[in-house]
Amino acid sequence: MSSVALGLSLTVGSVRAADVIAHPAAKLSSDQIRDIYVGEMTAAGGVTLQPLDNASAQDKFANGVLKLPIQKYQAIWTKKAFRDGLTAPAMKSSDAEVVEFVKRTPGAVGYIDGPVPAGVVSILKY
Repeated sequence: MSSVALGLSLTVGSVRAADVIAHPAAKLSSDQIRDIYVGEMTAAGGVTLQPLDNASAQDKFANGVLKLPIQKYQAIWTKKAFRDGLTAPAMKSSDAEVVEFVKRTPGAVGYIDGPVPAGVVSILKY
């Protein structure tokens, strides 16, 4: 195997799937994720939703799930704040912080770049 082919196979093999996760009390479908993250959906099943952004995976999430460049995503929330009085999703700095918050908060939704731990449910793999 050539060094280029070996490098390519190692790169492809190391790509990890990421997940949108939620507290088990939040009954959500993958079709609702975009609406939640652009401020169009704020509750589900009588539970107020609390979406979280993950600083370590935000660009991958915005591009891969929302199909938006990060600047456009941030602009949406700037407009929502002024026009509708909505608050952008809280920013957590890591997968661990997102998981901890989601585990203890009914209605919490976040995204992680690592394995899905016990105590949360995966809504979407991307």
